[in-house]
Amino acid sequence: MKQTVYLIGAGPGDPELITVKGKRLVDEADVIIYAGSLVNAAILQDHRPDADIYNSASMTLDEVIDVIEKGVAAGKKVVRVHTGDPSIYGAIREQMDRLDDLEIPYEVVPGVSSFVASASVLKKEFTLPDVSQTVICTRLEGRTPVPEREQLESLASHGASMAIFLSVHMIDEVAKRLMNHYRPDTPIAVVQRATWPDQKIVLGTLSDIAEKVKAADINKTAQILVGDFLGDEYSLSKLYDPGFSHEFRKASK
Repeated sequence: MKQTVYLIGAGPGDPELITVKGKRLVDEADVIIYAGSLVNAAILQDHRPDADIYNSASMTLDEVIDVIEKGVAAGKKVVRVHTGDPSIYGAIREQMDRLDDLEIPYEVVPGVSSFVASASVLKKEFTLPDVSQTVICTRLEGRTPVPEREQLESLASHGASMAIFLSVHMIDEVAKRLMNHYRPDTPIAVVQRATWPDQKIVLGTLSDIAEKVKAADINKTAQILVGDFLGDEYSLSKLYDPGFSHEFRKASK
């Protein structure tokens, strides 16, 4: 029986934010392929001395699959380490399809995405009562196009909490298009390299964020979070309301 390959989310940067399972698998692996341009190398610090390590930043899909196939054929434990959570902009579907074609078993180990890591360092909650109960994760079109129905203006019409990936280098365009539906004074935050030691946070409104981001010299590896969840007005949750009953608590009279 072929060895199972593990596609692991390494988290946003802080090496302690990889899951316990992900960390164990990395430490046990014979072959490690990691996204070196984004994954904190400290994730690998306890790897086996004899492990073969590949930085996929300079590899093609064919080269990645070739390393996996050869490792599995040799009976080795292979892990593929992605940044954040691999199911979000991780390009893992194409890898999984190739593994299916080769009849190589695999398992996906989820990780902490940069958008929730950014909310954590900002100490904010995306889903506040009477503010927003929806979170939209999206990006502007770049080399990868965005379907017409998912254009930023269309998504902004919902007024939901929004996390915008891979777009900070176009912050002027982001702010301009968001203001088709959000107020100019809508709060917005840009978090570069959330949870890393050199993390940067820029706070502003849609009307002034572009200028602030440029002044901070942020042009990549940043999350853009926008919405009134970044403000201070919201209703209290019913979960802890003494007048609200649920399965585990009776309402007080």
